[in-house]
Amino acid sequence: MKQRLVRERLDARPAPRLKPQPRSTRLTLLDAIADPKLFKPFFRNPTSWLAWTAWICAAFGLPMSQEQLAIYRACTGRKDVPTQQMRELVLVIGRRGGKSRILALIAVWLACFHDYRQYLDEGELGVVQVLAADKEQARVILRYVKGFIKKVPMLARMIERDTNVGLELSNSISIEITTSSYRAVRGRTVVAALCDEIAFWQSDETSANPDSETINAIKPGMATIPSSMLLLASSPYSRRGVLYNMHRQYHGKDDPRVLSWQASTDVMNPEIDPAFLAQAYEDDPVSAAAEYGAQFRSDVEAFIAREAVEAVTSNERERPYTAEFKYHAFADAAGGSGSDSFTLAIGHVEKGISVLDVIREAKPPFSPETIVEQYSTLLRSYRISKLLADRYAGEWVREKFLEHGITLDYAAKPKSSIYAEFLPLMMSRKCDLLDNQRLINQLCGLERRTARSGKDSIDHAPNGHDDVANAVAGVLTSMGVRKYRYVADLSWIGGPIDTNNPGQSRSAQMLSNILTLRGIR
Repeated sequence: MKQRLVRERLDARPAPRLKPQPRSTRLTLLDAIADPKLFKPFFRNPTSWLAWTAWICAAFGLPMSQEQLAIYRACTGRKDVPTQQMRELVLVIGRRGGKSRILALIAVWLACFHDYRQYLDEGELGVVQVLAADKEQARVILRYVKGFIKKVPMLARMIERDTNVGLELSNSISIEITTSSYRAVRGRTVVAALCDEIAFWQSDETSANPDSETINAIKPGMATIPSSMLLLASSPYSRRGVLYNMHRQYHGKDDPRVLSWQASTDVMNPEIDPAFLAQAYEDDPVSAAAEYGAQFRSDVEAFIAREAVEAVTSNERERPYTAEFKYHAFADAAGGSGSDSFTLAIGHVEKGISVLDVIREAKPPFSPETIVEQYSTLLRSYRISKLLADRYAGEWVREKFLEHGITLDYAAKPKSSIYAEFLPLMMSRKCDLLDNQRLINQLCGLERRTARSGKDSIDHAPNGHDDVANAVAGVLTSMGVRKYRYVADLSWIGGPIDTNNPGQSRSAQMLSNILTLRGIR
């Protein structure tokens, strides 16, 4: 409804007047966009970029036309017009709204048209960082950056070094792409950081919260640059993370340093095909509202809180084989050439608690035959001859394990059902996990999604993985918390009798057989 009202207001606007009245003779980014020798060739239809010019005015404290002012107020919920450059900007924009080109333009503008040398030591490079979930995604912006600079002669002369990860310029500034890693951004003097699709930064390798930890690692590098700029841009996703938290905190607030801008695809890019958007909304209204309507999803939420996972996590990394217990195993197989890991989990039941003993993970690339051989040796060391696996595993997995004397059966339930059974096991503290950071982060990264039918599904977040979590949840739920060494109170037939050594009584022997049949022994 909100986005429709925004579009109706924009459709009713008079003919646009794109160029604002300048406050001084200083070159502004809007001047550069209107200059045929600079960026005008890249923006052939200025009218279609009206909403973006309004955002540029807000970002750099430039005067606005009435049309730009109306867009600014509709997309920010603010009344007062900024009079100075913002230090932090939140851009919640629908897909195909033009984010990548504008991020590249901002990177070039800040790198090429500003002088930071007074803040840099001799020989030091200031960095305009472009961050994304992976380098391939960041290279989309880098291609725009190189296009802007190389096709403008006066800017092309500034290039001193051209690499596959960026450009070094003659004014002691480099434009570099990097992944969303808090390790990769440290130790640099950052004049600007442009974070693309930050709502989809997920990592089970290094941290559970890569967006907040990366932003916290960037900010100290910006402290010595008075005009530094942090820009967080993304189409929205779930109601968590840095993008959502900053949007919730600053949207509609007249803050002089932080601006939150939210707009649907057709507001920022009026040239998009309306029929395409209409079809997307018809196919999946909830998804389209996020993808193109720029609304944070209400049907996606975190499945498990970190506190709940940590409450059932011991300080042990692995537990050795003990003869008194019966061990079980679950595998999540992979082919070795993709992005998925081949994982194995081993566990047992002790005093009513599902105990995790072993986690193994083979990350790609790997030889599936070699991993099966290694896992088979490990399984035999725990006296395991039967193995459960994810039902999506191919028949080759069963055949390879059988070659090593291990019988493999496929789990009857899908992954989502396994996770649903694992949650009450964990919340009731009927399981004991190992201290494995990959496991903890993958469990915390799981999401519960509600379909249009009302049915829930549980899976990893976009760009995430759950190979370790799947194997662990599979083995802990497959054992059953009743399969443990049980001592029955048989005082009515002569005293307590251990069901693993039932003694001389025929009644006790009969009870032992019943317990065995019921899966308690």
